[in-house]
Amino acid sequence: MTLATATILNAVSNGYTYGFDIVDVTGMPGGTVYPALRRLEDAGFLSSRWEKERVAHAELRPRRRYYEVTRAGREALAEAMKRYRVIEQAPLPKSSRA
Repeated sequence: MTLATATILNAVSNGYTYGFDIVDVTGMPGGTVYPALRRLEDAGFLSSRWEKERVAHAELRPRRRYYEVTRAGREALAEAMKRYRVIEQAPLPKSSRA
């Protein structure tokens, strides 16, 4: 797992659950975050669900896809944190949005 992927997984585990929020908190471009989210889901480290259309419509924005770390994802993140100590030193604050 790359540092960028581990950082994205860490962001999700800290409550940043949709793409733009993850882009915002990590400072990574969408072209890095969105493909990594797909790969993490394909690997079984994340699960996702689309929000209800009426919620997005009421807020006048596109639907969001919300991500959640799976058990395998928590285990992979723990291993990545051993490898990339910088993640441990700078944990992301839990989002108050979502």
